[in-house]
Amino acid sequence: MKENKMTAMVQPAPFWDKIADKYAKSPIADVPTYEHTMARTRAFLKPTDRVLELGCGTGSTALLLAPSVAQVTGTDISGEMVRIANDKAADQGAQTVTFEQAASDADAFPAQSFDAVLGYNLLHLLEAPMRTVLRAHSLLKPGGVFITKTPCLGDSGFVLRLMIPVMQMLGKAPFVGFPTAEGLETMLRTAGFEVIASETHGKARNRFLVAQKL
Repeated sequence: MKENKMTAMVQPAPFWDKIADKYAKSPIADVPTYEHTMARTRAFLKPTDRVLELGCGTGSTALLLAPSVAQVTGTDISGEMVRIANDKAADQGAQTVTFEQAASDADAFPAQSFDAVLGYNLLHLLEAPMRTVLRAHSLLKPGGVFITKTPCLGDSGFVLRLMIPVMQMLGKAPFVGFPTAEGLETMLRTAGFEVIASETHGKARNRFLVAQKL
């Protein structure tokens, strides 16, 4: 069987490992929208919650949300991202935040371990996002929430559809999917969630979704 050259060229973990230090130093592109997303997230969290963030990157969001909840665990496929996140946690003396290397669909925790699972700018980077959505569902306690924000590239123009494959062939981008807002909500409902909030955040028209485990 012929191997997919594009997939072989840009494997996700090495890609994110390579850019981890640069990523950590990059400023937030749209601070007001990020702050709005964090405020909306906090509205669905409780002080007693145990929270898991999938695709936590270098840990900034997990550390920012930690004072609002009881405990936060962040996971990322990139060991270098996790290393930086742990360094940040140590520098800040964060006692209720831990970071571990794991894929977003990994069987790394027992079922019903968390009150909330978060996934920001993640689902469009997964070749099989449904596996992660189903895993989030299994990790949540009954009534728990899965909170995501996703660039709906499938609802955007054709320019990105032309640019991204070129960037991948040049080794400048990992896998990138083209989800739509409607498709994301359908996926969540199919996995057994009820969508209780659906909002558009920022000029990039990212879809912020809160889905409750039935």
